[in-house]
Amino acid sequence: MPISAIIDCDPGHDDVMAILYAAQTLDLCAITTTFGNASLSATTKNACQTIEFAGLTQVVIAAGSARPLVRLPQYASNVHGETGLDGPKLLPPQVVPHSGHAVDVLLAISHKVPDLYLLPIGPLTNIACALLKDPTLQQRIKGICMMGGSLTFGNITQFAEFNIYCDPEAAHVVFTSGIPIKMIGLNVTHQVLALPKYRTAIRKIGTVTSTHVADMLDFYSERESLLTGLAGGSMHDPLAVAALIAPDILSFEPMHVAIELSGTLTTGMTVCDGRHLGVDLQAVKPRTRGEIPNAEVAVAVKATQFWDQFLDTLSAYP
Repeated sequence: MPISAIIDCDPGHDDVMAILYAAQTLDLCAITTTFGNASLSATTKNACQTIEFAGLTQVVIAAGSARPLVRLPQYASNVHGETGLDGPKLLPPQVVPHSGHAVDVLLAISHKVPDLYLLPIGPLTNIACALLKDPTLQQRIKGICMMGGSLTFGNITQFAEFNIYCDPEAAHVVFTSGIPIKMIGLNVTHQVLALPKYRTAIRKIGTVTSTHVADMLDFYSERESLLTGLAGGSMHDPLAVAALIAPDILSFEPMHVAIELSGTLTTGMTVCDGRHLGVDLQAVKPRTRGEIPNAEVAVAVKATQFWDQFLDTLSAYP
């Protein structure tokens, strides 16, 4: 039986890659949307366009949070364009999102689907709101595989990754929830790039879906290369899917992850404490033990193996 999951996202080019990857490999119960790479209205439209061109219209889409818990919203038009999905020529969507709020849809599904996973790949506002509205949600979620944070450096500031920076208070709620978390951060996602050879291979598939994906990755790669000097767009979000369906692609270490909420230079930083690793906790003083781990943090990735599987997945689309 495939793993059941909800993707919570802010499409975004790499969010689309995650949706396409997940829909063929998981029991995708719903797609919930939030602000992030663009406004909520734009990200929801992008999600609707994605399921239409990919023939996934059976998947429910529900719009959620339009802004962070306490801060002003941040967008990423410098990376993803004004629509959040610049590049491909997509038709206006005919799909109508679910009438309910994403938080209510998520909670309803959590009561019906056992062993449910959450795949948040944007700001964590919807997940935090769901936990605040119904604290018993923690008991019904098998785990969270999320794209966000970093073990090294950030991409919106020197310390903070975009998804966490957009709503650090929401991230704090999630990381203190007690739900098992796998965190896939920039330290590994920057190693998996949409290099020209992969974009060429995608275009050669020759389907409507692969053509749109190639157009997306061309635009996204050009923007990210200008900003970062990387040789292609980072495949951030689909690696959260890989953590569920292909666990040998990523390696993890247990760490305690805290969210910096008020640092002058470090707001939104994922402060990862791995001091317990390889240490006999009974043989050291308490001050050297570090915090008890609350997450598994990705530390290594097999990029070629990811691309082999992702290309196979794309070939299944019309």
